[in-house]
Amino acid sequence: MSFEHLPQPKMEFLCDLYVDIGAPFFAGETPVGNRRIIQVSGGAFHGPEFKGRVIPGGDDWITERNDGTVIQDVRIVLETDDEQLVLMTYKGIRHGPKEVIERLNNNEPVDQSEYYFRSSPVFETSSEKYDWLNKTVIISTGKRVPGKAVYTLYKVL
Repeated sequence: MSFEHLPQPKMEFLCDLYVDIGAPFFAGETPVGNRRIIQVSGGAFHGPEFKGRVIPGGDDWITERNDGTVIQDVRIVLETDDEQLVLMTYKGIRHGPKEVIERLNNNEPVDQSEYYFRSSPVFETSSEKYDWLNKTVIISTGKRVPGKAVYTLYKVL
């Protein structure tokens, strides 16, 4: 069998998103690494066809592996500006030099070019208007700023 490259996917901007985060309410060593659970206390998102607020109460279950790589496991609920609810879950990976990750963990400002931060959100909603989110692959780039995680989300076409 011969192999051929399929076309590279195109992407389209979906929205900018930020989530407000606080200090971990649980932190400890587990068999898979250092676990931190951080509550999401709010936020907002804004794009041409999708905007609203982040409802307080979601969580980011972070595992920091022995090599310093941070694995995110996030569950949040979004409320659109027309009062539709959308569950957003995402897995993410953040890594960089040890001193950069330590500065991020200390809630210090760090230039986004100094580390890698990507995630793959999945949406779930019963809203007919936003049903297209249930069927769309999304990827995002991220950065940490003091007290927030900031993302730009893209639809893969």
